[in-house]
Amino acid sequence: MAQKLTRREFLQAAAAAGSVAYLAGCAKTIPPAAGLTAAAPKAPVLVSPGCRKSRVKVAKVYMGIPGAAWPTPTLDLKEEMQKYEGEFARMKKEFADVDFVVNELVTSPEQVQALKEKMAAADGVLAIHLSMGAMGILNQILTAGKPTVLFAAPYSGHEWTAFGSVQKAPEGALLECMLTTDYSQLAAAVRPFRAIHHLREAKILNVTTSDFSGYANAIKEKFGTGMVKVSLEEVEKAYESIPDSDAEAEARRWIRGAMKVVEPSRENIVRSCKLALAFEKMLDEQEGTMMTVDCYGTMWDKTILLPAYPCLGFARLNSMGLGGMCESDLRSAMTQIIMQGLCGRPGFVNDPTMDVSKHAIILAHCMGTPRMAGPDKPPARYRLRCVMERQEGVVPQVFMEVGRKTTTAELIGTDQMLYFTGDIIETPDLPRGCRTKITVKVDGDVERLWQNWSQGLHRTTCYGDLTEDLKRFCRFTKIKLLNEAAERPVTA
Repeated sequence: MAQKLTRREFLQAAAAAGSVAYLAGCAKTIPPAAGLTAAAPKAPVLVSPGCRKSRVKVAKVYMGIPGAAWPTPTLDLKEEMQKYEGEFARMKKEFADVDFVVNELVTSPEQVQALKEKMAAADGVLAIHLSMGAMGILNQILTAGKPTVLFAAPYSGHEWTAFGSVQKAPEGALLECMLTTDYSQLAAAVRPFRAIHHLREAKILNVTTSDFSGYANAIKEKFGTGMVKVSLEEVEKAYESIPDSDAEAEARRWIRGAMKVVEPSRENIVRSCKLALAFEKMLDEQEGTMMTVDCYGTMWDKTILLPAYPCLGFARLNSMGLGGMCESDLRSAMTQIIMQGLCGRPGFVNDPTMDVSKHAIILAHCMGTPRMAGPDKPPARYRLRCVMERQEGVVPQVFMEVGRKTTTAELIGTDQMLYFTGDIIETPDLPRGCRTKITVKVDGDVERLWQNWSQGLHRTTCYGDLTEDLKRFCRFTKIKLLNEAAERPVTA
């Protein structure tokens, strides 16, 4: 899609239909889940920040040599290509935000040269190995310098024996390989391209008086992500522009969806909802994808500088498929955008504490997001509470799903990603620590995890095991990937 779309125009053309699916062409609103309509706004939702100006562009190249010995000299390459095309059609929801700018059968390296201009416009290349003799074609594809995922089913040829060497080459080929008959991995292949695309188009609005230009410039240079300082006056203007009737309606939805309203007054809930609607308006007007506020920094003084606490607004944006991040934590904001691009689900920024007796880490923060499973999925149960440390404001205390696999990560600078995985075994409901809490049984060495801990307190957690997705993304963006709970570093 060449033309630039406004967010509202894009929202009229796209709706989330699965936690990793990006449906285009759907003009109707996704029905809200029972009880919680506050997180299902009037317009359809986005699955991930960033994908509203243009679609993800992928060059799909089928590699095969007529009459090759493997898988068989009688293989009809065009017929084989059509079998794969049938798989893409079957999974069309997974590719609904994707434009295949190249979709061709290539039988010689020279043909790749003719496609270089089209490949240059792609976020990545999906190469599909059909027969023996395709190594020269692959090598020519890699000279384009684009992130490339190679899908090679068994019997496609003996070239797999060289793929590892190509990955380890001194020039650092941007190549990831999938040697499998699991055709659902064709959808997984485009996830790192999607995350790269979303980073390039994302914009974070940061309400603060602090100077973050050094970090913003480094991030812009590496990923293309924009970071914009927002003044208090801009927030106040947006807040005052929201009709009281809209704020009241939003408050009724949050109250109706809650298990219980514990501390907050109705007045505070209405004010928080008015600010939440103002955040959405600001993102709309400035073509932003994530909002963060320096609520524990330059806006600290009991948030009297703000019309209300921002927490409910962050939870609402996350549940919509956009992004809200606490404490002007730009590092965690970047991490969430990456993870949303990979899995289509929001992140949960958290303050961890350890419980080694359960081989576990407890991840806690006052701001919880009801739709951690994705904007189109049923919301988790929640109560409306005050901020624990401040004993005021409004936050959703969310009870996440026990048994869920999780990935917890944090982007450090522009060239390192820390992560670990685990399973939610409890959702503690205690009058200490932050309001929303999950106890995660750690995969790996829990002692090693706390002994290795560095780079501050915050981490960002998503549902699902994103290990393989992170490995591919980190290889393509030249980021060192470190498993904090592993005996030795795991590098991409």
